[in-house]
Amino acid sequence: MSNHRPIIDDIHRQGWSVTRDYLSSAESHGLSDEVRAAWQEGEFRRAGVGRGKDLKIREDVRKDHVMWLQESEITNCQNAYLKRLDRLRQDINQSLFLGLLDFEGHFAIYPEGAFYKPHLDRHRLSMDRLMTVILYLNPDWQPGDGGELKIRTTPGCEDGPFELIEPRLGTMVCFLSGDFWHEVLPAKKTRASITGWFRGRP
Repeated sequence: MSNHRPIIDDIHRQGWSVTRDYLSSAESHGLSDEVRAAWQEGEFRRAGVGRGKDLKIREDVRKDHVMWLQESEITNCQNAYLKRLDRLRQDINQSLFLGLLDFEGHFAIYPEGAFYKPHLDRHRLSMDRLMTVILYLNPDWQPGDGGELKIRTTPGCEDGPFELIEPRLGTMVCFLSGDFWHEVLPAKKTRASITGWFRGRP
């Protein structure tokens, strides 16, 4: 648990955490290569708002594209990351008793100009989402490239203090899905991540 202790302490203290270099450089670059190859091959779909029959494409709200991780198609790189996340899930449950049961996630691509307006990840259509986990996969990101995550740091507040998180390769962000309003600022070059959620009973 020692390597996850800073994350657990952050979640306990403030409800969110940022970790630089969560994976090794080789692991992060491997995932970065995979997401870009899948994008070039046309494997992504435009992301929507809502779920199931309520799913709608709302380009005024979000303009990213996603490719969901499918258990039957998991690569070695993805499997290694998911196993690491499962250890994190177990460590968080052992310390904080959050009842995290499993993980669902997708690759996300924000092309130039794409954004995601302020929102919560847990709402009436996604009450099973307890904790958001984002791993950034952008080896060449530089200040000015855009696509930062802007997260309000006061639980439940749509405005007020915020943290601006750069989407650099290997940076991982965790936060309680129902507590923290957040947005993705417009990307000025293609921005990639694995975004997902630890789920519990709704």
